[in-house]
Amino acid sequence: MGEVRIGTSGWSYPSGPGTWNGIFYPSRRSRPAKADDLVYYAEHFDTVEVNSSFYRLPDPAVTRGWAARTPSRFDFCLKLFQKFTHPAMYLKGAEVHAAGEKNPIPAISGADVDAFRQSIEPIASAGKLGALLAQFPPAFRHGEDALGYLAWLMQSFSDYPVAIELRHRSWSDREQEVLGLLQAHGAAWVQIDEPKFRFSIRQDRLPNPGSLCYMRLHGRNAEKWWTHDHPDERYNYLYSPAEIDGFADTVTRVRQIVQNIYVFMNNHFAGKAVANAAALRHAVGQPVPGEYADEMLERYGFLRGIVARAGSDSLFDGLEREGGTGTAEDAEPRQD
Repeated sequence: MGEVRIGTSGWSYPSGPGTWNGIFYPSRRSRPAKADDLVYYAEHFDTVEVNSSFYRLPDPAVTRGWAARTPSRFDFCLKLFQKFTHPAMYLKGAEVHAAGEKNPIPAISGADVDAFRQSIEPIASAGKLGALLAQFPPAFRHGEDALGYLAWLMQSFSDYPVAIELRHRSWSDREQEVLGLLQAHGAAWVQIDEPKFRFSIRQDRLPNPGSLCYMRLHGRNAEKWWTHDHPDERYNYLYSPAEIDGFADTVTRVRQIVQNIYVFMNNHFAGKAVANAAALRHAVGQPVPGEYADEMLERYGFLRGIVARAGSDSLFDGLEREGGTGTAEDAEPRQD
């Protein structure tokens, strides 16, 4: 039976309409000065997907701190730096090799690979690296140049578990060819749940056989997916108990064919990812550790009877660590 780890995409949402402060975390005004969001998060989940590594190369001192402040069996899955997957976002006007305007291939080198490796080495050496996520945008389409680039990327990071997220339908239309490429490099094809449009990838949630299954659940807010006043609105979706049970059935089946399963909730608006991740842990028969504030229980009533209610003391009592405070992991606009 494969090992299942369930968490959320990111742990720090300090501002904006979808903030977690005052819902999952206490408000900034009521928390101790040295309150550490990551430490608190790790009391509730055993894995997290790091989004900030997409926007900038993490400082090794920061990743060393993440590893030090989490339990021994806690895993980090890190999103590759945007230069590897989103060249249009990386320093606009940077040199790219293009297989067409809608399918840009980044102009990168071995030095870029080495720089990313160095940034995550403290996590890898601590035995806390679950996988690297290469998340490509919908504009990244199937083609010979794209296939060649994927092969190069997977080979460059072949000593880490790698998960590839593809979003354009051209990839699922050539499913067997893509599966063959990923299998040859031991990489996982990320299974995603999101609103489906004409050119969206089609998947059945079942992974390619191997050691790793990687699922990302983005929510199904089709109305706000492309048009919204604030980026957080795209992820303003709460999975229903029936939908959570469907994911739990998938996880149960997947455990028969892979060794490690990671499931990340990315419907992060106002802590909905936390609520759904806790519910999914319960649905697959895992304990749901940690305490949850009254605000979470009032917003997401299905958590009652699943999670422990926080006591009257501060939620952050005992969570401070000598020698420093937590680092904001994801305080920038996200590309999910």
